[in-house]
Order: sequence, then C-alpha cells, then structure tokens
Amino acid sequence: MVKRALLSVSDKTGIVEFARGLEELGVKIISTGGTAKIIRDAGIEVTDVSEVTGFPEMMGGRVKTLHPRIHGGLLCLRESEEHMEEASKEDISLIDMVTVNLYPFEVTVSKEGVELEEAIENIDIGGPTLLRSAAKNYRSVTVLSDPADYGHILKELRSSGVISDETRAGLAVKAFRHTADYDAAIDTYLSKVLLGEEVLRLKFTDGTKLRYGENWHQEASFYKEPRQEGPSLAKAVQLHGKELSFNNYVDADNALQTVKELGNATPAVAIVKHNNPCGLSTGKTLLQALQAAWDGDPISAYGSIICTNETFDLEAAQLLNGKFVEIILAPDFTHDALEYLKNKSANLRLLKLPDIRESFGTNCTYKYIIGGMLKQSRDIGIYEKWESVTETPYPEEKRNLSEFCLKACKATKSNAVIIAHEYEPGSFMVLGMGAGQPNRVDSIRKLAATKAIENLKVIYEREEPGISFEEYCKNILSECVMVSDAFFPFDDSVIHASENNIRYIVSPGGSIRDGEVIETANRLNVSLVFTGMRHFLH
Repeated sequence: MVKRALLSVSDKTGIVEFARGLEELGVKIISTGGTAKIIRDAGIEVTDVSEVTGFPEMMGGRVKTLHPRIHGGLLCLRESEEHMEEASKEDISLIDMVTVNLYPFEVTVSKEGVELEEAIENIDIGGPTLLRSAAKNYRSVTVLSDPADYGHILKELRSSGVISDETRAGLAVKAFRHTADYDAAIDTYLSKVLLGEEVLRLKFTDGTKLRYGENWHQEASFYKEPRQEGPSLAKAVQLHGKELSFNNYVDADNALQTVKELGNATPAVAIVKHNNPCGLSTGKTLLQALQAAWDGDPISAYGSIICTNETFDLEAAQLLNGKFVEIILAPDFTHDALEYLKNKSANLRLLKLPDIRESFGTNCTYKYIIGGMLKQSRDIGIYEKWESVTETPYPEEKRNLSEFCLKACKATKSNAVIIAHEYEPGSFMVLGMGAGQPNRVDSIRKLAATKAIENLKVIYEREEPGISFEEYCKNILSECVMVSDAFFPFDDSVIHASENNIRYIVSPGGSIRDGEVIETANRLNVSLVFTGMRHFLH
C-alpha cells in the first residue's frame, strides 16, 4: 500500500495530475523546490522535504534530499525488525513511492557552445540517489522515472489499492537503466572535455534469442536500439511465419537500406540474397517492379528476401506463386494478399513496417571487430561531381539510369560492378551484378556481364522479340549503364565492358592510370563519367 510518496521532478509533464490522483487516493505527498510549488499552486496539499529532514534546502538546491530521514525511509527493510526499530528510534517515516526524473544533462551538453560550468550544474546528484535507493528496495517501494508511467500506476492503485510485485520490479529495472544511461552520458561528455578521450557507449535492449547464427552451430540474439527513429527491423511487426534467423536480419536490413536509396517517388523492389541485392528495380506498379527485380537474377532469387516501399497487393503476391521466398518486408499488405501469402507457406515471414518511407534516424554505422568497435558516418549521396571525361560526351538522357545504377552499386559488396537497364521509359532494373570479388575485372567479365546475358536470355524467351538473341543482347547492352564502386586500376575493365557492348560507364576516378583508362575509352568509343565518390561496402 502506498501511504507516502516523494515527488521531485525536473520534467513537470503530468506531475500535477499525478499528484492530484495520489491525493484522491489518500497518499501523503512530500516534495521539493519547484515541484512542491507547482503542486501546491494547484491546490494540492504537500509537505516540503525540509520539514521532513529538519534542514533547509542548501547550496542553491544542491543539497535537499540527501538525508537519513529520506533515504532511511526508502531503504528500510519492512520485514526487518531491526530496521523498523531503528527507523522508529530516529523518527524516520517510511516512504512508499518515489517519482523522480533528472536534470536534462544530455539536452544541455547537446546545445551549441555550452560551457563546462553549465554542464556541471546539470549533473543531478540527489535524483539518481533517490532512484537507486527506491529501486534497490523495490519489494516495498515503487519508483517512477518516466512520466509515461503515471497513468497506469494510478489505474493500478485505483483498481487494487496496491502496486503489484511485477510492476514494482519492472519500474526498478527501468530506474536503474535510466541512471545507467545518465551516468554514461556524463562519462562520455566529461571524458572528452576534461581528458580529451573519446568514449563510445552503446545501449541495446529487449534481447531476443534467434533460431541460430550465421550457421546452425552458432548461437545468436537480436537486441533493439531504444528510441530509434525512422524505419528499422526493430520496429517491424511480424504478421506470419517462423521466427527470424541471424542471416534473415542481416539480409533484410540490406534490403531495407537498398530500397530506401531509391526514394518514394515510384514503386521499388529489392531482392536480397547473402547480403547483396541480386534484384533491384523501379516500375510504374509494384507488380512491374517485382517482375523486373526478379528478372535481375531468377536463380539467386531462390530463398531470397524481398523488400518494397509499396503496400504488397494480391497481383504481386500471385507473381510469387511457385517461387521460394524467405521474407517479404513491406509498409503493409492488402487483406487478400496477406491471406494468399499465408496460405502459400507456413514458414514465409511477412514483416510489416509502416514507416518504411520515413528517413533513417541515424547517420552512423558500427562494426565490431575482435577487441574493438569501428564507427563511421553512413555513406550518404552518390556523387560529388558529374564529369564527362571522354571525347564522346556522356549523354544527359542517361543520368537517371546512371543514378539508379549508382544506388544499386553502393548497396553491393565490393568489388562491386552493376549493369543497369531502362526497361521502360523511367523504369530501371539491375540486369547484372558482380560482387565481393578480390579484383574488379572478374566482377565485370565473369559476373556482371555474364549474368546480364543469362538474364536477358530468360527475358528474350519470354518476350519472343523476333530477332536473334545476339542482336537482342547487343541492342539492350549498348544502352545499359555500367557502374563501378571504385576507380579502375587498369584499362582492362573498360576493354571487357566494351567487348560486351557496354558504351556508358560511371566510375569515381582517381587512379594514377586515369589517363590510360580515358584513352582506352576514347579508342573504344565509350562514354565515361567520373563522380569523385567511392562506394566500398565491406
């Protein structure tokens, strides 16, 4: 039962309503400074902490709750006869609830030009101590550190007259987590300002054990980043299918990031396998984009992950009939598409992510290596310049296709080479890709060009264009764009591209042999653009 509650908050949101609710339940309220004033001004009876301790608030409010009559009232073990006798002897009254939130340290230090003295003054001492004392004795004391909890605590008190053991335990963990985050923020700031040291503290919660890791014999878990803004797998709602594995998360994240690169102006589909987009396209409709993405590599699409920025409809679902897919990630599913896909397979995971069209909430990425953590800014943008460097000018009408191809390339593991095709005016698809090779020329001649021809064979047989396959390939490849994620160290990449009728190439440039590469491109009548921006992805 809650008889006495101490309220002392920096964030006054909802505190008057909460105090009024407690008063109506017969709870005696103790408070400090500004909190006491706002509660008293609302006509609610409140006892100042100074009346309890017998000491005034001191040193500009730095010292007010640090007193045995406060912390004794919190830490006293109610089941201990010795503790209760000592409390009685020292005239310490028990406190059953603490409601505290802390000085806004993180907000203060995030302000431009903040002085050290201001930051120091926003280091809360009494608040964390109250939270920790109450949380330590959670079997008897309810501790609130978040205004969002006020409502359900009042509801629980009104319905049963007490706060359940389960609720108190959850609030205690939340309080300790809150003070841990607070201390971490202070450490990060002061380490940099006072010691010149960079400290990186990451927090992930709600750990979930996965079926297995990258391989069956490895264990794995997924942890969520709290307060994450923008779309992320942590926010996805699973509508159907078995639980996700480690690889599912990795591939689905790649698919999400790849689709996000293409924006929201047109339906887009990414098909990912082994952390590479083996299919990527835009289209006038979701069905059209999905078909074009699948055509990008029908073999690799087996057992893949599909992500789209469009609500998944029945037509798109029916296109997957007879095709094995691990996951579909979409903003939503129409009712008939959802029922169709559920009946298709009990194991197919269907993930709904309503805010998929929103911007990502982070500008950094992290990668753990044994003994350390790497942090970098996200690879944002696709080029720093657009410089046509060959005698044959790079046609402006190829710009949109080239930008699509650049976005596909930056989502593909290095050394990455992408061949992209404008299969209809304003609609683009990846026709062939080379990924993860130790040398760039293999990505072109053994992978991207070979896959493009293989994929064109499938489309050719389906469409029956009435010309020879050789002529069909030449006609299409001669209008495609090829993008490399890094510069060409030699001119052999241009030679192999030209041998496959590629006439338009985009590269960052920057090699000591750029002159040789340009000279070869001129000799072969290839148009070449340098962007000045590399897109390695490891």
